[in-house]
Amino acid sequence: MNKFKKIFVISILLIIYIYICNITLLPSNIIIFEGEELNLKTLAGINIKRANNSKAEIIQASSNVKENENIYETAGTFELNLNLFGTIPVKEINVNVIPKTKVIPLGNLIGLKLYTSGVLVVGMSEIEGDNHQKYKPYLNSGIEEGDMIVEMNNKKIENTDELVDVVSKSKGQEIQIKYVRDKEVITTSIAPVKNESNEYKLGLWVRDAAAGVGTLTFYEPTTGSFAALGHGIVDVDTGGILNIANGELVTSKLISIQKGEKNNPGEIKGSIDSGVTIGEIDKNTNFGVFGFVSNKGNLDLKKSKEYDVALRSEIKTGEAEIICELEDGKKEKYKIEIEKIYTSNNYDNKSMLIKITDERLLNKTGGIIQGMSGSPVIQNGKFVGAVTNVLVSDPTTGYAIFGDLMIKQMRNVQ
Repeated sequence: MNKFKKIFVISILLIIYIYICNITLLPSNIIIFEGEELNLKTLAGINIKRANNSKAEIIQASSNVKENENIYETAGTFELNLNLFGTIPVKEINVNVIPKTKVIPLGNLIGLKLYTSGVLVVGMSEIEGDNHQKYKPYLNSGIEEGDMIVEMNNKKIENTDELVDVVSKSKGQEIQIKYVRDKEVITTSIAPVKNESNEYKLGLWVRDAAAGVGTLTFYEPTTGSFAALGHGIVDVDTGGILNIANGELVTSKLISIQKGEKNNPGEIKGSIDSGVTIGEIDKNTNFGVFGFVSNKGNLDLKKSKEYDVALRSEIKTGEAEIICELEDGKKEKYKIEIEKIYTSNNYDNKSMLIKITDERLLNKTGGIIQGMSGSPVIQNGKFVGAVTNVLVSDPTTGYAIFGDLMIKQMRNVQ
């Protein structure tokens, strides 16, 4: 009997745990377009009701709803209350309904220069002291690769030169350091070691900037905003999304194209050394790089037209087009096939499975190659998304992100 009670209690606790996890995973803030379905999937027993409206019909989130019951047509904000069994409040969700958006899909090859908010720790190494002994000054500091050093001895650190200056002036005295990991600010200290060249070192390899080339996805005329890449710029040493303070979007000159093959991704090689500034970057995210255009003259917008951003319900499997620059200064449209659509995906940039079908593109690149990330996808006269990834095993096939995900990220709503 005691064994049965234990099993019963454990089962109840497991059910409670599953409910808590399910509720926690639901976002606290949601942004949708006018006419877009509010798709919240959760467990039976959790009801969703519009706040401050007792006459509003309750939506049972785990069951099928009537047609148009959870489609919101009017721009504005409102609040949803989640209740367990209709009585116990468990969560509030803020919903922001935005007007349908028009963008100008571009496809320009561009350069990106990113500057970190602090200096990023990308590696560690032993220091040989002036006594020929080996030291690891950082050993008990708690600092790891991927941490961002933001302050030393109460001085804000914005670049590597400032860090080197503080370490040099320390003369080996312990330095108080503040660094950031997963948005948490942590304080520690390190005593630099003097090497054979009479230089003081922490044993940390750091970086304060990154640069690369990619494709500019769209320009939004109403706000002057832009989006590029469809994915974030990752630090090559840490593997994480680079946390930036700011950056520049610049013109790029196409140098060469390395054709992609099975198990050997190709690449567009470009130069940004003499690039002219197009705009300022303020955000590097899993869904793209975003900012504001300050020099529209270098975008050649007169030859481009506005497109509505498609709702997910409007995207269909079948033929579509991408826009990309494979000759310096010349953009073209190429045919692709949308093979699968992952309508419920809000968590990464693999929203659609796509395949390159245009022989002209296949002859030039072999399929999707590095540098094409961000190429806008057009279907039935609407902007539906951007190319993001290639399958290494088959360069003709890859993924694209939904356009609405990029717009929502650009407007700073998760």
